[in-house]
Amino acid sequence: MSEQRPPFPPFTRETAITKVRQAEDGWNTRAPERVALAYTPDSQWRNRAEFVAGRDEIVGFLTRKWNQELEYRLIKELWAFDRNRIAVRFAYEYHDDSGQWHRAYGNENWEFDEGGLMRARHASINNLPIAEEERKYHWPLGRRPDGHPGLSDLGL
Repeated sequence: MSEQRPPFPPFTRETAITKVRQAEDGWNTRAPERVALAYTPDSQWRNRAEFVAGRDEIVGFLTRKWNQELEYRLIKELWAFDRNRIAVRFAYEYHDDSGQWHRAYGNENWEFDEGGLMRARHASINNLPIAEEERKYHWPLGRRPDGHPGLSDLGL
């Protein structure tokens, strides 16, 4: 196998938490080509009602997403894990081009190959318009600082 991304399955609680934080950090870069490298070349996604297959489609999907979801900031939290699968819950905040802020809540189910690349991602997501004063994510764009509260700490 030429591509690998540790930690590798089977996951322990600690390695699953590491994998979740790596995914969060990657998505917070908002760099579609970089994020796509965490997935197998033939990765299969369901994101809401959209089906995405392979890295080229992942890049296209993420490019469209982050052109519409401005000042995107994401927090993920481990929900469960078993062997080569991880379930997470997440919430992210962004505003649209009209300035309306949103918080999106969701759950993802992930499956990894033996090299630690994600080969399947199933996401269910709901959006909630929020007032700017309701925002909870105020770190500078990019990686969430280590001391910033997680979802449970924020009551999300």
